[in-house]
Amino acid sequence: MIGGPRLERESLGFDPSTPSVARLYDYFLGGKDNFAADRAAAEKILEVAPELPAAARANRAFLGRAVRHLAGSGITQFLDLGTGLPGPGNVHEVAQEVDPGARVVYVDHDPVVLVHARALLEGQGGTTVVEGDLRGPEAILRDPAVLGAIDFSRPVGVLLVAVMHHITDSERPGEIIAALRAAMAPGSFLVMSHGTSEARPAAVERCTEVYRSAGLPLTVRDRARIGELFEGFELVDPGLVWLPQWRPDLPDVVDFAAGPQSSLALCGVGIKG
Repeated sequence: MIGGPRLERESLGFDPSTPSVARLYDYFLGGKDNFAADRAAAEKILEVAPELPAAARANRAFLGRAVRHLAGSGITQFLDLGTGLPGPGNVHEVAQEVDPGARVVYVDHDPVVLVHARALLEGQGGTTVVEGDLRGPEAILRDPAVLGAIDFSRPVGVLLVAVMHHITDSERPGEIIAALRAAMAPGSFLVMSHGTSEARPAAVERCTEVYRSAGLPLTVRDRARIGELFEGFELVDPGLVWLPQWRPDLPDVVDFAAGPQSSLALCGVGIKG
């Protein structure tokens, strides 16, 4: 951990007794960049949804496959919104395996994420880290650092991986994506994964209650509502599917004994025509 928890608390002034979405996800992935409050909340969630660590790994694997697909399709610039804490297979690492000249802008509003991202990701050949809140997409799109790294007159890959279910309905997720879509040139891609209530509604509802009791928004949506978020994009094969079903690659397959729906999230990649 960069500087350790004490340095982060003192320099950022945040409350480590309040769980964080990014640090919960880090815990589910087996990371160490989390605090006691995060671990306590995570263990409550795991009591009702023990498959979440596997689901988190499946989500990370989907991200890698999608980025490789975009890079192989000629995308050389990526906007990763709600990037989360750095980990193995960061977007720029995956994209630059295909095209060493690929550029990535990482955007998040969590202060711990920003400390780690700026220490580990920024300046590593075509990477930029920007503080920004997805609920205000226009500000992100106008940010000088974003505009300095991404040419929106050319196709771009916009990544919304495991983030839109933290946007409530009152925050108008469709309008957020519409603002992003309007800035994207034809041939751009939208990559999204989203928690859903379709597989285990009772367990997902209890998970939602734990998140909300910790002050963290979580709005799972059904297949139809997630599909609506891809409005203006044409889904590429295989469409909107469970995480392990999107173009599975044997080295990163996460096996779910009860079936791919145990990943608790749907995902897809859409192209703007």
